[in-house]
Amino acid sequence: MSQELKRINKYLSEVGYCSRREADKLIDAGRVTINGDVPEMGTKIAPGDVVHVDGKEVKNTKEHFVYLAFNKPVGIVCTTDTSVEKDNIIDYINYPKRIFPIGRLDKPSEGLILLTDDGDIVNKILRASNNHEKEYIVTVDKPISQTFIERMAGGIYLEDLKKTTNKCKVEKLSTYEFKIILTQGLNRQIRRMCAYLNYEVQTLKRVRIMNIKLDTPVGKYRELTKEEFSELNRLISTSTKVFKPKTERRPSNSERPQQKDRKPPKRRKR
Repeated sequence: MSQELKRINKYLSEVGYCSRREADKLIDAGRVTINGDVPEMGTKIAPGDVVHVDGKEVKNTKEHFVYLAFNKPVGIVCTTDTSVEKDNIIDYINYPKRIFPIGRLDKPSEGLILLTDDGDIVNKILRASNNHEKEYIVTVDKPISQTFIERMAGGIYLEDLKKTTNKCKVEKLSTYEFKIILTQGLNRQIRRMCAYLNYEVQTLKRVRIMNIKLDTPVGKYRELTKEEFSELNRLISTSTKVFKPKTERRPSNSERPQQKDRKPPKRRKR
């Protein structure tokens, strides 16, 4: 029976060291070795191979994966680079196992973000990011008009990103507060949309990611329930389907325009 081979980036993801994307960066930087050799991108490993990152062996000692729902405070940065950013999410939570955030929530914002040591689910969620509902409560600096609600919901062209936002659900909650549900994850999307309409965001809180709701105090986390995790997996599986575009059907001979038979012109003798 042949041994199962596995790409090195997938291995680092499955053992919870980092996501596949981060693993690719480590490999590209030459920080990963397999049996003492620096691998190329896409190299596969077999059972028994010894993997090191920055000289330290990476072993698959996982007993089970961790899935956390965390209420991120304002001022905390969603990065695993603890050497560069002192106010990073990893040091703030100080979880006993290595974990990493799924997606991002910018520094001035607060609210729900998921963290895990399961690299596979990170990739599945990020691949399906344009199908996920993410719900936010936002306050702005001046009274909210009906025109503002309609424009936000209808889609706004963000010139610096060269993209138009997808249509979304927007509801006015009070004079200065509204709820917005996105299925898109552009950089600082809500703040950019508001700025286009001459509104400035004062507070921004994410209160839901798909079926996971924010229900912990600021700065606290909890593990996902079995029911939440089961539904999360169901949503991921339905949102990652690939739809093939319809191809144009070629007309049959009977449907093609009929041309009259014409004899080729005779050549003149010289």
